[in-house]
Amino acid sequence: MKVCRLAEIRQLDKQATAEYGIPTEILMENAGEAVYSVIRSEFGVVGKKFAILCGPGNNGGDGFVLARKLHSSGSEVKVLLFADRGKYQGAAKKKLDIIEHFPIEMKEIRTTAQIKNGIAEADAIVDALLGTGLDRNVSGILRQAIEIVNAVNKKVFAVDIASGINGDNGREMGISIKADATITFGLPKVGNLLYPGYGRGGKLYVSHISFPPSLYDSGSLKVEIAEPIPLPTRRADTNKMDYGPVLVIAGASNYYWAPHASAYSFLKAGGGYVHLACPKSMVSSIAEKGREVIILPMKETASGSIALSNKDALLKLAGKMRMVILGPGLALDEETQELVRLLVGEIEKPLLIDGDGITAIAKEAGIIKKRTAATVLTPHLGEMSRLTGMEKSEIENDRLGILQAKAQELNAHIVLKGPHSLIVCPDGRVFINNSGDTEGKAGMATAGSGDVLNGTIAAMFCLGLPLEEAVRAGVFMHGLSGDLVALEKGPDGMTAQDILDNLPYTVRYYREHLDKISQDYNSSVYII
Repeated sequence: MKVCRLAEIRQLDKQATAEYGIPTEILMENAGEAVYSVIRSEFGVVGKKFAILCGPGNNGGDGFVLARKLHSSGSEVKVLLFADRGKYQGAAKKKLDIIEHFPIEMKEIRTTAQIKNGIAEADAIVDALLGTGLDRNVSGILRQAIEIVNAVNKKVFAVDIASGINGDNGREMGISIKADATITFGLPKVGNLLYPGYGRGGKLYVSHISFPPSLYDSGSLKVEIAEPIPLPTRRADTNKMDYGPVLVIAGASNYYWAPHASAYSFLKAGGGYVHLACPKSMVSSIAEKGREVIILPMKETASGSIALSNKDALLKLAGKMRMVILGPGLALDEETQELVRLLVGEIEKPLLIDGDGITAIAKEAGIIKKRTAATVLTPHLGEMSRLTGMEKSEIENDRLGILQAKAQELNAHIVLKGPHSLIVCPDGRVFINNSGDTEGKAGMATAGSGDVLNGTIAAMFCLGLPLEEAVRAGVFMHGLSGDLVALEKGPDGMTAQDILDNLPYTVRYYREHLDKISQDYNSSVYII
């Protein structure tokens, strides 16, 4: 499913009116009907009491439509107006004018006491306060309203997006509604799907409000929810070399997990043959953990990282590989960092760069642009900050835009790791991955889980998927493994080792239940 930015949904609204003759009043009517249908199915309407909090814009207009529909179906409705009646304009004003003729209690809100009285007897609250267009922190009576709603134990339905969440980046603008369900219109907004917005919206529904498919499936929309990808069949007449080999260049003194996890996860996720180049002092320890890995002892620097003198041997070996993973746990020794930069410029095979490898190339990222083979970067937010030279907060304000610009600049695939990881292609397409969420319990927020991702992506590539699909499948599989572990053990205390060990079961489960998995993960957005 496509996902849109605010400028894009505004353009879709304009096109719906200009090209298809659907007036704003009809779109608003359809939006109110969509909210009504969700409330009816999720909560019930007959004999129920509702407080609808209506802000000054079209979000409030959607609330007016809902108020009329609830009233006509046997609900008791109160409408709390957070703007003077005379300030409503356009379609919202027309919808307000209609319900003025209904015996629906409406009150212009000035004080917190009025808010508390207005919601006191309600069975459920509808948030139609601010919508998606919020561009500054919530303040004044609107902030007080959100505080009051969040403090009461009542069902909350949000219209389009939880009030207080920025529709373009999912960030909280000072405070936000905590909703049980959100009904959004046209398409999901970026803010509906990125944290913390995703966590504040509850169960997410989308109604196309009569947009034709040519609008909401348009190729001009570059962002979409990542869908599970079918895996190639493992044929009986194959051997380990048909699913490899891969070279992992990783590890330094005190960094034992990263090289082991990056190499061993490749085998656990379906890869056939993997070499691990690591400092010679680490060999005996790592060998005990994964004896199926071909370990290549490397000469060391004084600090225990891989020495520059290994360059020619590594390049020769890389030339025999299907893919190379570079950087996990390499540490920040300047000699090793220089080795990374030289290898990036000269390795002619698909290359996945992670961890300290990203730090090494951050100040000379132009090296990547000169590569002829494909490049995949898997940074977390801190590494992305180093790669772009931007503060973390600046990136969080426009994750999609900054990632798209950097991926296009470097001609690389970038995976920004985190809750709902973002996968960005060199042509600017973005896939929002929703596995690994475990119902928002952050089970994968544990040391070393990102290292397991490296080998998982490489395994998907060596199973036969094209690189872009391998990246998407690897990110999804990695997250699915975490979800399955969390369901069995709970998110508290699960480790990266658990995620790694669960990969064979995860791949089997994925192959056997792809249709169910697709339905489950796509149903994180319910179409109505």
